[in-house]
Amino acid sequence: MKSGVFDILKARFLINDDAVKNWRFIVFIILLAILMIANTQRYEQKVFEIAKLSNEVKEFRSEFVDRRSELMKLKMESTISDKMLEKQIFPSTVPPVKIEVQKEKEKSFFKRIWQ
Repeated sequence: MKSGVFDILKARFLINDDAVKNWRFIVFIILLAILMIANTQRYEQKVFEIAKLSNEVKEFRSEFVDRRSELMKLKMESTISDKMLEKQIFPSTVPPVKIEVQKEKEKSFFKRIWQ
């Protein structure tokens, strides 16, 4: 038992006759460790990117709500009438009149003209 621990501490398993098997396994473990570190790094980068994009979406959403409320205020009749009064344009006192066009009469009128 004591000699086995000393062999491991002195790294005799790396210089023995069957050390090639051990070196292959060590290289394999090192490659796996490098892959795991690279994968963790990519994962963390994506997490930071997602957090940044989430904050950006929240900012855009709040800006959208602000702009929409401004637009609603600008579309109100009172706001429009105030702006028009500044330019000395007053609301009409005469109600609008609906103009109806009758196509039948127009056709007959044009037929008379051409005949």
